[in-house]
Amino acid sequence: MSSKVIITCAITGSIHTPSMSPFLPVTAEEIADSAVMAAEAGAAILHLHARDPQTGKPDQRPEAFLPVVQSVRQRTDAVLNLTSGGAPTMTIAERIQPAMVLKPELASLNMGSINFALFPMLARFTEFKHDWERPYLEGSRDLIFRNTFADIEYALAQCGGNGTRFEFECYDIGHLYNLAHFADRGLVKPPFFVQSVFGLLGGIGAHAEDLHHMKRTADRLFGDDYRWSVLGAGRNQMRVATLAAAQGGNVRVGLEDSLWSGPGRLAQSNAEQVTTIRAILEGLGLSIATPEEARALLDLKGGNLVDF
Repeated sequence: MSSKVIITCAITGSIHTPSMSPFLPVTAEEIADSAVMAAEAGAAILHLHARDPQTGKPDQRPEAFLPVVQSVRQRTDAVLNLTSGGAPTMTIAERIQPAMVLKPELASLNMGSINFALFPMLARFTEFKHDWERPYLEGSRDLIFRNTFADIEYALAQCGGNGTRFEFECYDIGHLYNLAHFADRGLVKPPFFVQSVFGLLGGIGAHAEDLHHMKRTADRLFGDDYRWSVLGAGRNQMRVATLAAAQGGNVRVGLEDSLWSGPGRLAQSNAEQVTTIRAILEGLGLSIATPEEARALLDLKGGNLVDF
C-alpha cells in the first residue's frame, strides 16, 4: 500500500433523494460547484452522477453529464470518475453510456448483483418533494441491483478501447472473487482500484471484522496488484474510513454515501466531509495524494485523453 492516501468524493448519487437534504446538489451547476469545492478541500478523485434538474431523478444520459464534467475539468485537475452504477432501476446499457461516450479516466463498475435496500430510509424521511421519491425507496424491498457476469463483461468490452480504468465497487466478499475471475481471464489489468462498500443493507456490514475480512480476502486474491479504498454508508462513513486508513487503505466520502456530518447534523457540502476526513488522516500522520499522485498510483491515462 502507498504512503499516500487517495480521497475520493462522491458528489451526488442515486441513493439519496432531493427531499432528504437541502444541501444535496441537483442541477449541473450545483454538482459542478460542489465537486470543485471538494477538490479544493483535498479530494483527488471526484465520483460523479447526474440528475434531472427539475425532478432530481438520476439521469444517466451523457448529455446530462457533459455540462458537469466540462465545468469541473476547466476548474480543477482532479480525476473525474463517472458512474456506471447510475440507479439500480436502469439497465447496464443505460448505465454505461457516460463512460462509453465521454471516455473518462475512471468509471465505477459494480462487481455483482445484490439486494439493494433503500427502504429503511423511509423510517427517517416521511415527506417528499417529488412524486417519484417514496415509490423509488419503497420499491427497493423487491429490487435486485443486477450486475451479472454478462453485464460486467459488456461494460468492460464497451470501455476497453477507451483507456478508461475502473473503480471496482465490491459490496460483498463474493464480488472480490468475481473481480478475480475477470483478472484470471485477462479482461482486467492491475493495478485494480477496489472500492469496498460497507453498511448498505443487502451487502456486507460495517463492523471492524467485516473490514478485516474484506482486506484479508483482497490481499490473498490480488497481493500487490490492487489499491484498496473504502466507503461506509450513512453513519458508518467516517468510522469505516478511519479504520481502513489505519490499515493502509484509501477512502471515499461524499453526499452520495452519507448526508451527515455527525449525529443529527446534516453535512452542508461535500467539501465539509472531505475536510473532516482529511483532518483525521493527517492526525494519523498520513499524507494526502494529489490528483497527479492518484493518477500514478492507479495508472490512469491522464485528463488530456478524455472526450470532454
